[in-house]
Amino acid sequence: MPAALPWPAPARASAHAGAAPTAAERAAAAWGAPLPSGWVPTPFREFVLKVASRCNLDCDYCYVYHLADQSWRAQPRFIADATVAATADRIAEHVRTHDLEFVNIRLHGGEPLLAGRERLRRIVGALRERLAPLTEVIVTVQTNGVLLGESMAAFLVEEDIGVGISLDGDRQANDLHRTYGDGRSSYDEVIAGIQMMQRPEFSSHFLGLLCTIQLAADPVRVWEALLGLDAGGVDFLLPHGTWELPPPGLAPGDGRTPYADWLIPLFDRWFDAPVRPLSVRTFESLLHLLLGGVGAHESFGLAPVALVVIESDGSYEQVDTMKAVGQGAAASGRTVFADPLDALFDVPAFVQRQLGLHGLAESCRGCEVVTTCGAGLFPHRYRSHGAYTNPTVYCADQYALIAHMQRRVEEALARRGTTLAAVRAG
Repeated sequence: MPAALPWPAPARASAHAGAAPTAAERAAAAWGAPLPSGWVPTPFREFVLKVASRCNLDCDYCYVYHLADQSWRAQPRFIADATVAATADRIAEHVRTHDLEFVNIRLHGGEPLLAGRERLRRIVGALRERLAPLTEVIVTVQTNGVLLGESMAAFLVEEDIGVGISLDGDRQANDLHRTYGDGRSSYDEVIAGIQMMQRPEFSSHFLGLLCTIQLAADPVRVWEALLGLDAGGVDFLLPHGTWELPPPGLAPGDGRTPYADWLIPLFDRWFDAPVRPLSVRTFESLLHLLLGGVGAHESFGLAPVALVVIESDGSYEQVDTMKAVGQGAAASGRTVFADPLDALFDVPAFVQRQLGLHGLAESCRGCEVVTTCGAGLFPHRYRSHGAYTNPTVYCADQYALIAHMQRRVEEALARRGTTLAAVRAG
């Protein structure tokens, strides 16, 4: 079992005479080494708000309930109104400090819809009351879909909340892991939720699907099922794991690339389609980076990550998928009640995730696909030696997928009489 924390919890700054250190100076002290010349922290623009800490499904791969960190057990079942108010005030403070033109607030859990319409109405109302006069406020919810009846769908649209739904493909793929605690299938209820959000009066707020890759599922059947749902968009997610606790079906170093092998046939079908019937964020993000763009997906690229999780007790955490690493790995030692968001620039992992190439392992910095891969999702890099300054545990898979995509792009560009280098040059 990996250590609970790769670093000790950062000490709070003490009052002292003279000018207060800048955020960049605090970040350098937290990192413990010089930072790139001219580097400044990137303000947070995405806030994952844990409105409910329990779930009505029992997905056995869930990083919240079934992996290394079990801190959910001590969290309040629902976020309190006072915690929401303090959160809204902290975000407003951050918006004013950094003159932010927008913020994204993602209602999350557990299963966020367990909070119910009235509690959710109060949460969103408090956030918008404090933030809307200052900046654009975008609110979304990520749900397992089983509570998406007509009244809930109508409420979410009325409150201007975008809706993402989790589904792992066809019935067989979804029911491998996404079941109730007694083993019952969730598939029919999730499909009903998807169909509800596709109704004309609700479809404007349906954002698409999150699909976790299951190696035991036939990728072509999964793809055909997703196409048949006419959901508009999907994002394929890699199951969470580390070098210490590898993901299902992965034995790092054995030369196999099972996740790339699962995704490549789907990419080819998608890429070769005369009209792409489904937006696939995974593929689109990687293509954007291959063509010289700047990443907007925390799993890829070198762009600074500007995301913070706020738990139901008001504690700030790093990306909650770090619960796959070990007990307390996501913790920051900071809360909305005591600390401004800028205090997170004292926390080493928050700093590392904003350093781009400078924060990666030496082997990654020299890799030919690093600007696209970006060393993968932060928790997937964890190893007891070097903590998060390692390649992703999916290194071989991501290299194989990106190399395949690059070959396909180069072939397509060659048919048009140009090159990838020319496209990247603008």
